[in-house]
Amino acid sequence: MTATFTTPGATANRAPYLEIVWTDPVTGRQGFVVIDRLVRGVASGGLRMRDGCTLEEVRGLAAGMTRKEALHYDPARRYIPLGGAKGGIDFSPRDPESPAVLGRFLQGIKPVLRDYWTTGEDLGVRQDGIDEAAAKQGLDSTIEAIYPLLDDPVTARRRLADAFAVTVDGVPLPELVGGLGVAESALAALDRAGLEHGSARAVVQGFGSMGGATARYLARAGVKVVGIADAHGVVRCDQGLDVERLLLTRDAFGGVDRTQLRPQDTEADGDTWLDIECDVLVPAAVSYCVTPADQHRITARVIAEAANMPVLPEAEAALHARGVRVLPDFVVNSATNAWWWWTLFGDIAADSDEAHTMVRSAMRRLTENMLDGAAAEGITPRQAAQAVVERNLTAIEAAFT
Repeated sequence: MTATFTTPGATANRAPYLEIVWTDPVTGRQGFVVIDRLVRGVASGGLRMRDGCTLEEVRGLAAGMTRKEALHYDPARRYIPLGGAKGGIDFSPRDPESPAVLGRFLQGIKPVLRDYWTTGEDLGVRQDGIDEAAAKQGLDSTIEAIYPLLDDPVTARRRLADAFAVTVDGVPLPELVGGLGVAESALAALDRAGLEHGSARAVVQGFGSMGGATARYLARAGVKVVGIADAHGVVRCDQGLDVERLLLTRDAFGGVDRTQLRPQDTEADGDTWLDIECDVLVPAAVSYCVTPADQHRITARVIAEAANMPVLPEAEAALHARGVRVLPDFVVNSATNAWWWWTLFGDIAADSDEAHTMVRSAMRRLTENMLDGAAAEGITPRQAAQAVVERNLTAIEAAFT
């Protein structure tokens, strides 16, 4: 295992604070941890597993986590944002050996988990899987590093455990809050564009925790979800798919059960998801999936980046030039992370109604402020959101360093 440290700097373009490259002694595959920034000595960000994961990818994701944390800074709350970090393992989560690889990775980076990095599920890693692997390695949890920041760790941990036990219509609350945030951001953008929810159409790529919950809350707001893409292809219906039925019958990897499709539902090749006419496009699966060569196929007015880094910068520039609002990932998919800490620190109780209210209000405020700033300055939503991040980071550093 190799580690690289960098002296913290004040500029937004500084190098990450810490990078670790771990090599699995059994398979030879690599895993990565990048701590972009520490705040009060701690950083937060999920752990993903996918074939082809790279250090560069994890580095970008860690920087995104710094932005997500900073966006939600409110000095009136108990939760003070942490620094940003991310982990990644270059291995297929569908491989039968993946649990063992995950366990060895956690064993290898255990000191970092105990003292500096709080993590949870991300692409290819479910929370129950990471909790089980951590327990086998003698870790109390994967958020141990935050315990010293809590006034009453026992009560706080019980509150978070209670929140994880809450279900809403058969789906665990932790699997819903992220997609609720994505949906609320998209709905705020539709409202700003003057598009009625009842006449709007959406396409969602990815039907796991984030994509599935996004589809659910868009549908409940009246938006017709006309296409869903998963690892097996695309299912579509111009009149709107039965999202609730598909949610309750999907597999552990977010795969749609084709036996549950209705006669009016059809199947198509996986690469056709960008061609479906819609108002809202939600890439909620993999990074780098909207390229400059593909962006012309998109008819949507709004793209909500539920996945991390799905739209390449050149594609985003071209989309912006033709009036498509790209709502950036570090805004749109930040609700899961914020909900964890709002609950742990006691800003909200282990209650689905409180969670829904907090997520909806926070995400709508962030999105509306971002779009207001972009319109006023003639810049992209990403640039407007980044300006908020920089202001908040300056305030956090002044108050806590």
